Parts: sequence; C-alpha cells; structure tokens
Amino acid sequence: MAFSDEQLERYSRHIILKEIGPRGQRKLMDGKVLIIGAGGLGSPAAMYLAAAGVGEIGLADADTVDLSNLQRQIIHTTADLGKPKVESARETMLEINPEVRVDVHQTLVTADNIMDLVEKYDFILDGTDNFPAKFLINDACVLARKPLSHAGIIRFQGQLTTYAPGRGPCYRCIFVEPPPPEAVPTCRQAGVVGAMAGVIGCLQALEAVKYLAGTGALLTGWLLTYDAMTMDFRKIKIPSRKNCAVCGENPTILKPFDYQAAVCDL
Repeated sequence: MAFSDEQLERYSRHIILKEIGPRGQRKLMDGKVLIIGAGGLGSPAAMYLAAAGVGEIGLADADTVDLSNLQRQIIHTTADLGKPKVESARETMLEINPEVRVDVHQTLVTADNIMDLVEKYDFILDGTDNFPAKFLINDACVLARKPLSHAGIIRFQGQLTTYAPGRGPCYRCIFVEPPPPEAVPTCRQAGVVGAMAGVIGCLQALEAVKYLAGTGALLTGWLLTYDAMTMDFRKIKIPSRKNCAVCGENPTILKPFDYQAAVCDL
C-alpha cells in the first residue's frame, strides 16, 4: 500500500480522513469508473474523479464540442470547439492528474455495444440527456450487475439516485417506461441553468468515490431531488418493484434494447 511522496502530497486531504484513509485511497487508485456522457453532468464528475485519483476512467460520448455546450460543460473550453468531447475531456483530466488512465470511447452508446462498454468497470455514471439512453444504461447495468449513478437536470431542478445490484430499486422501478418522444421538453427546449450541472454532477462523483472507497451511505433506495430556486433538497424513499421488467422477480427484459430518442444535448 506504499505511496510515492508525490501521491502522499496529492491525496493528503483524502488520506487524513478516517472515512477514507490510505486504504480507501488505494481502492480509489485501483478503481475503474465509466462515465457515459461527457457533457454537463459528466464534466464535473470526470474532473473530480480524476482529481481523486480514480485509476481508470472511461468516457463514452459521440459528440463534438460546440459553443452552446460551454455554458455548463466546464471540462471543455472555447479552444476545444469542434473537437470530440471525449478527447477534450481527456486532455483536461490529464492536466488535473497525469497519473490516471482515461479510456476514450467516441461512439454512440447503443444496445449493440453497451454490454461490452460496462463490462470492465466497477461503477457507471449516467450523464446522458434523454430518457431512452437512461433506460438503456439502467437495463445494461442491472443485467451486468454493475452499480450505477443516475442523474438528470432541467431548468433549475435536478435529481439523483444510485442503483446497487441486489440492494435496492433500479431506474425502472421508479420510471417504468420512457415517456413518448416529444412528450417531455428537452433542456434545449426548456433551458437549464449551467451551475445545476455542477451541483448534480459533483454528487454523482461523490457516490462513485464512496462506493469505491467503501465508505458512507449511497442513495440506493432513495431519489434525491434538488430545487435551486428554493435551495431545497428532498430525499424520497423508493421501493423495489417485484414486477419490475428488468430487476423484478420474473424479469421480461433479458438483454438491452434501444428506444427512439429525442435530441437534447445536455
């Protein structure tokens, strides 16, 4: 469990915490996290996980950086316009901490590739911007028995929950099916305050850190909501559903599949 002098200094604020300590920091350095979506939620999560020393971080996103992203996607800069988001994010993460390994997956995550993507990682972060992607990621993580942090933001509101295999409800236990396409406005249509992505994305990073380090209580079985206009956090208890199509007693979803997606660009 020996650390180099540079590591002792870099991670000193973690190491002195009794809840993390040297053993927890070593677990972080041995951990592997996949972030699906290098946008508003993925930006702060990726930066803080790199800073924390998570040993291997995967980034999956097919998009390139455009000007409208920069209001909230803080891992990218004006100089990155037109660059693949995964490459832009990787550069920023390695500037923060050159010790971490960043795997880039410049691809659209679909039913055809998601099981291969999640296979080698210890924890998955859903930073996507549409319901079909969220259901796809949830189903894949349940089937692969991978813990997952789900989050979503719009306007001045955000929400967060964590799925842990065998320990609580999945996303489908809360939201059985995605709404019909165009039934719910996207953040492109409704707007989103930039700092909301920072608040909720950082909470996702915290869930990953706690899981890897083996400390604290996760949001398993709870939906955490946040209203920035009133500064109210609320925790809502969420039960598992015995008839859930993917994690219930008699599941009917046995492999991932794709829904039609509405465009958002979180």
